[in-house]
Amino acid sequence: MAGVRLEDLHKTFGSQPVLDIDELEIADGEFFSLLGPSGCGKTTTLRSIAGLVEPDRGRIAIGGRDMRGVPTFRRNLGMVFQKYALFPHLTVGENVSYGLEERGAGRSEIARSVAESLSLVALADCEDRYPHQLSGGQQQRVAMARAVVYRPDVLLLDEPLSNLDVKLRVAMRAELKRLQRALGITTVFVTHDQHEALALSDRIAVMRDGRIEQVGTPEEVYQHPRSPFVADFVGSTNLLDGVVHAVDGHAGTLVVRIGSQLVSAKVAHGIALGAAVRVAVKPERVALIARGAQPAEDSDGLSAEIESVAYLGSFYSYIVAVGPQRIEARCGEPLLDKGRPAIAGAHVRLSFSPDAARVFA
Repeated sequence: MAGVRLEDLHKTFGSQPVLDIDELEIADGEFFSLLGPSGCGKTTTLRSIAGLVEPDRGRIAIGGRDMRGVPTFRRNLGMVFQKYALFPHLTVGENVSYGLEERGAGRSEIARSVAESLSLVALADCEDRYPHQLSGGQQQRVAMARAVVYRPDVLLLDEPLSNLDVKLRVAMRAELKRLQRALGITTVFVTHDQHEALALSDRIAVMRDGRIEQVGTPEEVYQHPRSPFVADFVGSTNLLDGVVHAVDGHAGTLVVRIGSQLVSAKVAHGIALGAAVRVAVKPERVALIARGAQPAEDSDGLSAEIESVAYLGSFYSYIVAVGPQRIEARCGEPLLDKGRPAIAGAHVRLSFSPDAARVFA
């Protein structure tokens, strides 16, 4: 096993800068995800670690060893790609043993290592099958077995679950987590899927335009985003524009004016009275109260009107209008208005605790 360190890493394709990373440290044995939208630089970062892309400048160290000038095949990395890249004319066993054969391992070592790796991914009885005889999930596990059979220092995963259907992806997340924990291999996982990153990672780096916006545990980046981009990208987030109306230092809260209405949020450092701000709050932290056709103006929260209602299995999604702005609320039970389910056009009050909101300049 080995940690990975990136320092002053820059890359430009033509005149387009695609990487600008000052510093990133991935710990030995950590499951670390690079999360972001398409084109944010996460795959370029992974391919730079692999030696498949040469940075314009910067330092990449694996296990404390500078990788400058070290070719991919000498970096002792395991790699799994989006399309698995299995050899169709080779059996499962032959696919898994390929890397060991290239390294000159003996027959007995190959047989033992292949058996161990296939057992780890629960495919011990598939050694003589060909890739076309396997399901997508089984092919993904063969690719994993091939990547770890020679016990690499670092495992690089480039969206390996994206070709699977939704149900199988969820199942394979658990398999991937179990395998990584069993082997203890430092793992760098590239994904644009926030749910994958949250479910699998010890820590996450959220990327945007080649830069790292925030690094933290899944809980930190979800509950305490450091920018509107992170707030919006990691989990659905409502962003409401407003102006700081008052600061209550004793209570530790800001009062923000949204349109003609006021709402409280946790104090954000460096934001002054009168500043234009965005208030970020997750849909599941928004509470709705039906108030009939004429909501009481002195009741807590913001006055709003339901625009649409959708039942999504585990929750109801309400899109409500607060003046010209829109906000989503997710409720486990249907909102009742005078004993009947609330529908589009119903007037409501929405509220959230100051601790649930983040304020950005």
